[in-house]
Amino acid sequence: MFFGGIGTDIELYHDSKYGNGARVAEEFKRLMEGEGSKVNIHHLRESSPKGLPTADLYVFGSPTHFGKATRGMVHFVKKLELPPGTKYAVFGTFSGAAPDKKTGKMPPQEELEKWRRTIPMIDEKLKAKGMSKVAEMSVFVKPENLKGPLEEGWQKTVEVFVEAILGR
Repeated sequence: MFFGGIGTDIELYHDSKYGNGARVAEEFKRLMEGEGSKVNIHHLRESSPKGLPTADLYVFGSPTHFGKATRGMVHFVKKLELPPGTKYAVFGTFSGAAPDKKTGKMPPQEELEKWRRTIPMIDEKLKAKGMSKVAEMSVFVKPENLKGPLEEGWQKTVEVFVEAILGR
């Protein structure tokens, strides 16, 4: 069965430090398997970018460290050996916006974007390989503690991501 041009075999690779990305990956798997897909989840620590299993879609997820994708994820996607035209989706976990402690004002969008380069960094590497992006997702962690928990409503964000992948 195919959804929006995506088959049912999905390989998801994430680099989760505090477990937020792992939670997102598990929710993604639950939702996609409810739609008839098969999803295999892999942590980068246990994966090699060479000789990946064949899949209809590859999903890559990374936390954001100092505004960037983790070194492990950047290295992984740089070393990937997948054919041009391979479909992928990407997600990043980011600190939610918080007011400046001195002024009480929320930072402008341009400032936030400087600290949220994870998805563009991954995209750059994958598009250079001729891969084709299907969807992206940003999931936010409560700004008080970068270790989590995820902000309320994160499951709905994953649902929207799944819907985009399914072409709905």
